Amino acid sequence: MELNRIRIGQGFDVHRLVSGRPLVLGGIDIPYELGLEGHSDADVLTHAIIDALLGAGGLGDIGRLFPDNEIKYKDISSLLLLKDVRKLLKINRLAICNIDAVVMAQSPQLAPFISDMSKCLSEALRIEIELLSVKATTTERLGFVGRGEGIAAQAVALLCRN
Repeated sequence: MELNRIRIGQGFDVHRLVSGRPLVLGGIDIPYELGLEGHSDADVLTHAIIDALLGAGGLGDIGRLFPDNEIKYKDISSLLLLKDVRKLLKINRLAICNIDAVVMAQSPQLAPFISDMSKCLSEALRIEIELLSVKATTTERLGFVGRGEGIAAQAVALLCRN
């Protein structure tokens, strides 16, 4: 594969934990007393993946494509946004080689949900599950994540031009 056909992008997102909202990560509802605050469903993992894909494709960022001041995105499932990004990649003849993502949360324990998140995200992207790595970690009680104030996610995506 020619090097000029390979593209890499990174994404990062963070949202505050609040009461009265569901906790959605990787498209999966996670049982927890707090959820993430945001205009959409505030799925930080999916948002980080979206930004990594858009960055790799040179296609802008999540805030530019799906602005938080547009009512049509209020409480929208981030999986719908991810599907729109998949279509945009296809239009631009870009294929996903792989995605590596990590979600950072002190609580709740996310390990039991990693498999379901991976399956949900790979189905939304229409890629083999082996091309998507999702991990979870804590911050050892350090920073806003460690204090339980929010959840963050980071992702890297590698694309190749068809």
